[in-house]
Amino acid sequence: MTVHQPEPRGTPVPTRLYPDSWERYSFKERLVHWLWLGGIAFAAAWSVSALDIEWAFFADAHEQAADLIARMWPPRWSYFPRIIQPLIETLHIATLGTMIAVVFALPVAFLAARNTTLNHGTWLIGRAMLVLSRSINTVIWGLLFVAIFGPGPVAGICAVAARSVGFIAKLVAEAIEEVDAGQIEAVEASGARTFQVYAVAILPQILPVLIGTTIYRWDINVRESSVLGFVGAGGIGLLLYASINQFAWSQAIVILIAILGIVIISEALSAYVRSRIV
Repeated sequence: MTVHQPEPRGTPVPTRLYPDSWERYSFKERLVHWLWLGGIAFAAAWSVSALDIEWAFFADAHEQAADLIARMWPPRWSYFPRIIQPLIETLHIATLGTMIAVVFALPVAFLAARNTTLNHGTWLIGRAMLVLSRSINTVIWGLLFVAIFGPGPVAGICAVAARSVGFIAKLVAEAIEEVDAGQIEAVEASGARTFQVYAVAILPQILPVLIGTTIYRWDINVRESSVLGFVGAGGIGLLLYASINQFAWSQAIVILIAILGIVIISEALSAYVRSRIV
């Protein structure tokens, strides 16, 4: 048995390894933070200087805003019956566009997920589809489809669908990559084919994500469909664009109030459905 001898008196006490005061960040971390802040400030200043903003317009901006509100009030409520049909058309555009997007988004999602795609080449193709769909704004898609199909709700439906495919497919692809691999292996062990594996082992796991994402995207599409009329793609935006061009501000405020009401209802419905799913 080893006997520990007491340390002789006069043994020097080792230097403390801890600092005298606590600091949240080290000097290097603080330097990085300040460099980031400086870079952001420089980018903001550069952007403002490059935009060539007429600061003189800000001097009477509050007066112009007050004058515009005075022109809008009181709203011309007699104009409301005329916008009911375009409002319904806007909802149809958003709904049909979302439904078409789901049909196309599912195969794209399986193509863009690493654990279900065929190879690296097909994965790149799927990711390219996601980027193409999401990088072009709905209004730009509307302009393209108006040139193809002509003005009307068909162009609006296609624009909403083209924009929504990438959004839905991206979130669903991420859900596919996180599914339980054990269920997939069990179904494959039973001799199931690829499509059967997708339908039995993967789709039930991602169904809540698919439904929630679809409802959320429909809510977004209701808002985006309200401005597609500006490019001739149907919906309430056409009347809003005409009212603004005619300086009929009392009509424009009625349309804006109606759009706000539709958006609030769709937001509440979307939140309710997603809460029930979760």
